[in-house]
Amino acid sequence: MKLLRKSFAVAAVTLAASFSTIPATAKDIVDTAIGAGKFNTLVAAVQAAGLVDTLKSQGPFTVFAPSDEAFAKLPAGTVETLLKPENKTKLQAILTYHVVPGRVKAAQVVKLSGAKTAQGQRVSIAVSDAGVKVDNAKVLKTDIETANGVIHVIDSVILPSDKDIVDTAAGAGKFGTLIAAAKAAGLVDTLKSKGPLTVFAPTDAAFAKLPEGTVQTLLKPENKAKLQAILTYHVVSGRVYAEDVVKLSHAKTANGQSVDIKVSDKGVMVDGAKVVATDIDTSNGVIHVIDSVILPE
Repeated sequence: MKLLRKSFAVAAVTLAASFSTIPATAKDIVDTAIGAGKFNTLVAAVQAAGLVDTLKSQGPFTVFAPSDEAFAKLPAGTVETLLKPENKTKLQAILTYHVVPGRVKAAQVVKLSGAKTAQGQRVSIAVSDAGVKVDNAKVLKTDIETANGVIHVIDSVILPSDKDIVDTAAGAGKFGTLIAAAKAAGLVDTLKSKGPLTVFAPTDAAFAKLPEGTVQTLLKPENKAKLQAILTYHVVSGRVYAEDVVKLSHAKTANGQSVDIKVSDKGVMVDGAKVVATDIDTSNGVIHVIDSVILPE
């Protein structure tokens, strides 16, 4: 619940940050990076990705900027491969994952547990005595003002998830029943599609709570339609993070019916299921883990 409360602040803080005073004489993000002399790889990547005009636009943007040394940490040949024209889409995804809409300065960053990026996925933010980390990158320098935003320097390149919902669930090792059900219901292609989708995912332990024999019965071909109805009741259109969920009282599912959402000091409930983990990013959506299977009417 503490994570959810922190996450809830992201949208409000980002919006407020976007109204910060813009220095009248400052250079834009691209020109500032060029002038600094230590973001040559980043600038080359921005040019190859076709994002120069975007980062020179009004914005405002907050950029977590990897230095040349940060790019040098990547495996040999990675940068050269990403700069090839055929990898433009992948490079765009990586670079926009370093960008957060709005002018979010260091004093605001340290109050957050995460922030939505221009790429769509969410970076995690952790503050400790050792400093501030954005995903696995350490923030080295903050609050470099530009005409259209602010730059924070980080020591590593951060990468968005490149696994879809199905592959992410499979890799977690605790959603075997859910994956088997998705296959039996013919929903694997849907859950691997572009989306984005938000899945309230019951664990294997959640399925085990159902009456004995229920899962086996649902997996039979003659019950495919019923299984589809149950599984799509766990799916909401769009990328709905914890900070969004806690603002809702209900959400319409892909099944057509709506789930009820209740927030209290004990946590977040979706129908009769408790949310036990949140904001697991995937390439085509986000997963929230729940402790029970929820059933449509």
